[in-house]
Amino acid sequence: MMTNKPEEELELVRGSGNVFRDASLPNPDLQQAKAILSTKIIGILDDRNLSVRAAAKATGYSASDFSEIRNANLKRFTLDRLIKIINALDDDVQVSIDIQSRGTAATSAEVPQPA
Repeated sequence: MMTNKPEEELELVRGSGNVFRDASLPNPDLQQAKAILSTKIIGILDDRNLSVRAAAKATGYSASDFSEIRNANLKRFTLDRLIKIINALDDDVQVSIDIQSRGTAATSAEVPQPA
């Protein structure tokens, strides 16, 4: 027999756009950047149907590196290492950084691309 429970009022909370910041984790901007890059790496592997071993053979990075990325264990990866892995997969990385002072509007800086 089903009972009618009163509907609970839910509060709608808008996130900041960075789940690591919303969860009050340390270094949220760095963690977000690493998550974005690792997601791109996983997407490349999936699009090309590359196993971690095939990716390792193609790039010179270890299969364990790709396994760690697939498992979102990113503690031992730096941003530049993740970018180098993407480059080794024959993809280019374009970096755009938004800097926002607390309490003011965001400013954007893009790294100029070579001609």
